[in-house]
Amino acid sequence: MIAVRNLSKSFGKFKALANVSLNVPQGSVYGLLGPNGAGKTTLIKHLAGVYRQDAGTITIAGQPVYDNPAVKSFLVYIPDDLYFFSQYSIEETARFYASFYPAWNWERYRLLKQVFSIDPRRRITRLSKGMQKQVAFWLGICAMPRVMILDEPVDGLDPVMRKKVWNLVLQDVAERETTVLVSSHNLRELEDVCDHVGILYNGTILVQKNLDDLKTDIYKLQVAFAGEVPPDLLRSGTILHREQNGSILLLVVKGDKEQILADIRRANPIILDVLPLTLEEIFIYELGGSGYDIQSVVI
Repeated sequence: MIAVRNLSKSFGKFKALANVSLNVPQGSVYGLLGPNGAGKTTLIKHLAGVYRQDAGTITIAGQPVYDNPAVKSFLVYIPDDLYFFSQYSIEETARFYASFYPAWNWERYRLLKQVFSIDPRRRITRLSKGMQKQVAFWLGICAMPRVMILDEPVDGLDPVMRKKVWNLVLQDVAERETTVLVSSHNLRELEDVCDHVGILYNGTILVQKNLDDLKTDIYKLQVAFAGEVPPDLLRSGTILHREQNGSILLLVVKGDKEQILADIRRANPIILDVLPLTLEEIFIYELGGSGYDIQSVVI
């Protein structure tokens, strides 16, 4: 549904994106991860048709995005920094949305009044940030989009409302095959909703995989030996993290699981456990292997 090929973008001498390629299948939720300054918002603004690329192609449903009203008629973009007309109420903004989203659904709009419980006569810019986010989703979901581009989408919402919003979005993914690309620093939350993940670092895609496949490529191992740790413990795989606490050695290793375990068993450990990895840990260790290590700060 979303296809980016060799996308590059510079602002003056600063290269924000360099040869970025990604693919988001229809009906999936793609999590875009990366540290601050990695280029996530720049990439998202290209996908939403706000920026024009310097090089490469961006297509949604096979059509170029930039300056294409046909694509934008079925695409909803909810940025972290929201903008609404200063004098418009929710009801007036809904009528504005209905004028250019051909699939706009007034019945859904009325039903969602019960979910968001905000008086539609209220002026949006006088609402709190969290309530404005609720309005953005209320209107965005009623537009019946085929594609949703979300940048820090539930920041500012309370836990109950976050759950409600994600339930509504995922319902459309399941029932209408809506395609969602979401960027967020809340990796625990993304782990619950995403089926594909891409990690952006220094303007390039570092890794891009199905979430389940990503978790089968990196392993956290807890090992202990009766004596010293053998110096040639691993003959295969790449150690992303090594930490020793007394006799317990903690390893995060990337590579073939069976070969890695065979290497360790050859050294006769007294303990060998494979521990589950979270998306947050995968993110940290993948970036650590690219020079974005976690260092202790001494002050």
